[in-house]
Amino acid sequence: MRHNKKFNHLSRKANHRAAMLSNMACSLIMHKRISTTLAKAKALRIYVEPILTRAKEDNMNNRRLAFSLLKQKEVVTELFQNVGEKIANRPGGYTRILRTGFRLGDAAEMCIIELVDYNENMLKETKKAAKKATRRAGKKAAKEEAAEAVAETAEAPKAEEAPAAE
Repeated sequence: MRHNKKFNHLSRKANHRAAMLSNMACSLIMHKRISTTLAKAKALRIYVEPILTRAKEDNMNNRRLAFSLLKQKEVVTELFQNVGEKIANRPGGYTRILRTGFRLGDAAEMCIIELVDYNENMLKETKKAAKKATRRAGKKAAKEEAAEAVAETAEAPKAEEAPAAE
């Protein structure tokens, strides 16, 4: 029976699956972004997010629990020194999965899983998108910007001609 067995087994035995998720979590923490299949990325998200939550508070117990899951001292150090500080004020959702298409060999759905706070390009785009106004305000703002642009172009030649006349 499958009672209370809802997670994806990824066609692996328990030891193999634990080792694979541990290695993938270490790679994600060290490189901040990895490319994998969608099923593995979803399983990795479930595995790594509680570890990242523990990394917010740097104490011996949290370090030992993280080390028991990750098994690499360098990764635990990186996690608590750099990643933990960067995600300290985030309430959750530390990873992002971006689908990239299908693999040529077996048509498996591929994706990139990354730490949210480490993608500066996405952070810049969200700041630009936040400035977007409503339609009504957008029309008014567009008219005001057009008027300002006309005023600037009208003032610019006068400023250039004045020094030439002197």
